[in-house]
Amino acid sequence: MQHVTPRLRRAGLAAAALAATGILVAGCASAAGTETPSNDSAVDGVEIVGVTVDVDEDAQALLPDDIASAGAVKVATDAPYAPFEMFVEEGSDELTGVDVLLGQAIGAKLGIDFDFAQQGFDGIIPALQAGNFDVTMSAMTSSVERMDVLTFVDYSASGTGILTRAGNPDEIETYLDLCGKDVAVQTATSQVDLVNDTWQAECKAEGLEPIALAEFPSDSDAQLAITAGKAVASLLTKPSAGYVAKTTNDGKTFEVVEDPEAPTGYNATLNGIGVLKDNAALAEAIQAALQSLMDDGTYKKILAEFGVEGIGIDEATINGAKS
Repeated sequence: MQHVTPRLRRAGLAAAALAATGILVAGCASAAGTETPSNDSAVDGVEIVGVTVDVDEDAQALLPDDIASAGAVKVATDAPYAPFEMFVEEGSDELTGVDVLLGQAIGAKLGIDFDFAQQGFDGIIPALQAGNFDVTMSAMTSSVERMDVLTFVDYSASGTGILTRAGNPDEIETYLDLCGKDVAVQTATSQVDLVNDTWQAECKAEGLEPIALAEFPSDSDAQLAITAGKAVASLLTKPSAGYVAKTTNDGKTFEVVEDPEAPTGYNATLNGIGVLKDNAALAEAIQAALQSLMDDGTYKKILAEFGVEGIGIDEATINGAKS
């Protein structure tokens, strides 16, 4: 499998129109519609995507004493990056997205708040090292290189997805079905490299015509090529593809090709919740809380809220990219 430089996470993600999800987070507050408890009581019974999330006492017991006493962790994120973190509307400080809701759910399992605040992506790791944050949730690739500084609790995996017309009239089932067809993509993305460095050679090996790749300035332009009949599909990150399919025209315009051989997308990499290496206890508590959410189904419901079930993983690993 071709190696793609880990997260350069901005490559290929659409600046999709934001859709209200029913659960919002305002600045560094708890999930809207829930009460922010004092540090004297556990954050219990928090409702997220229609599910009541209760404290998991086993996970809570793993929390470091200072975090348990504070009742909150400071979480660095870089919005907007739909569907992981995004503003509810332009000019608003209310946040929503996969990371935000999942962070709130992890916090509820641990009986603490996950307080999200903005931090430019390139400055996230230095900000953690400076003590300004305890955790980062910002669709960060769990790269081995970053493990020199961070411990990652892996919570999703995402690679390249194929977005096609609703109903999939061209019967695209795998990337090989794109051989000999017109395909749209945003320029200067990892998807361009994947096609040119790998897929074209595989088309040739199968005796098929090459993919007729057309590059566009943005993902939205590539999607217009589909609706205009100039392309059978566009290539972008799978979570972005799922979000676009779910939120465009009530899901009636696009759909995502689901290849059972690549459920999280082609050339997928793990994304992780990052904490500093010297805070292993916090990472273990987050891992236990996340696994609890996976086991009780809340995790899948959060992903489904944004149309990205395909990026889900079965186990909350720690530094899984090393294995």
